[in-house]
Amino acid sequence: MEEKKTVTYCVEGNISLIIRPLGMSLAKKAVKYSVVDAFSKVPFMGNPAAVCFLDNGRDEDNRWMKGVAAEINLLQTCFLIRLPGTSVLRFRLRCFSPLREVKVCAHTLIAAAHLIFSCASEHIDSIDFVTISGVQTAKKIPTLVTAHENSHDSGFCVELDYPVDPVDPDIEFNEDEIAQISMALFGASIIDVKKTQKSGDLLVEVSSGENVIEIKPQMDAITKCPGRGIILTGRVPPGSGFDFYSRFFCPEFRINEDHVTGSSHCALAPYWSKKLGKCDLNAIQVSPRGGVLSIIFDEEKQRVFLRGKAVTVMGGHIMV
Repeated sequence: MEEKKTVTYCVEGNISLIIRPLGMSLAKKAVKYSVVDAFSKVPFMGNPAAVCFLDNGRDEDNRWMKGVAAEINLLQTCFLIRLPGTSVLRFRLRCFSPLREVKVCAHTLIAAAHLIFSCASEHIDSIDFVTISGVQTAKKIPTLVTAHENSHDSGFCVELDYPVDPVDPDIEFNEDEIAQISMALFGASIIDVKKTQKSGDLLVEVSSGENVIEIKPQMDAITKCPGRGIILTGRVPPGSGFDFYSRFFCPEFRINEDHVTGSSHCALAPYWSKKLGKCDLNAIQVSPRGGVLSIIFDEEKQRVFLRGKAVTVMGGHIMV
C-alpha cells in the first residue's frame, strides 16, 4: 500500500504551506453541516440557518464554534450533540451568531428539527432540544402533499410551542410619537400602535397588506423610536389565502429586516386573533425572501403554536 506523505511548500520566504492528502488528520475531524431554509417549502426563501452535528467525542470548543459560525456567516449556526439515556430523542443545542453565542431563534429550531426528522432511520415525532434558554420541544406534524406540489415538500411541518408576547394595554402613544413612527416608516398611514410586554417591540398596524409590502423603512429613524424594533403588520387583500402580512425591523440589534421572525408572531397571534375572531391563523412575512407560518393560538393557556416547513439546500463537511 502506498504511503501517504505530507508535502510542505515554502511560500513567501518564511511561511510554510502544508498539504495533507485526503484521509489524513484533518479529514478525520470533519463535521457534517447543512444549510436549511426554514418557514419555506422551496429553496432560497424563508430564513436560513446552518446545522452542524458533533459526535459525543468532540469537545465543545467555544472558539471553534464561534469561528465556524463566522465562516458560514448566517444569522445563526447551531451545533447539535445527541444526549443518550432518555426515552425521548434529545439533543444539546448551542447556537452562535458570527459574533457570539446567542439564544436560539425559532427558525433555527425549525431547521434543526427538519433535518433530524428527514434523516431519522426510525419513526420519531418529537425532539427535545436542551438550550441556554431551557428545553424546547419540536413536533413533527404530517401535511398533505398533492401531485402538483413542489418536489422539495417533505410532507410534514415542524411545530414549536411558545408563550404569548401580548401587547401592553396600559401603554398609549401620543400624536408626536405616532408621527415619529410614521416618518420612520416612510410616512405610512398608521391604524394602531401597541408595545409588546416581553420584547418591548412596537406592533404597528398600517392601512393594508399592500402598504406593508410597499413601505421603505428608514433604519436610522427606527432606532430613535420608543421600542426595541418594529413589527409592521396589515390586513391581507381578499383571496390571498392568508390572514395577515408582517415584516420585522430591528436595526438596534444589527437586523435591518429579518427574513422570518418566530418571536414577532407570538405578539401578532393574539393581536390578530382578537381582531379576526379566530384562533387558527395563516401568516406570511413579506420580507424580500418571504416566509409562511401556520399559527394556533391557545387563548386559555396563552400559548402560541408556530408551524413551519423547511427545505435543506446544501450540505458538506467542516474540515478543521
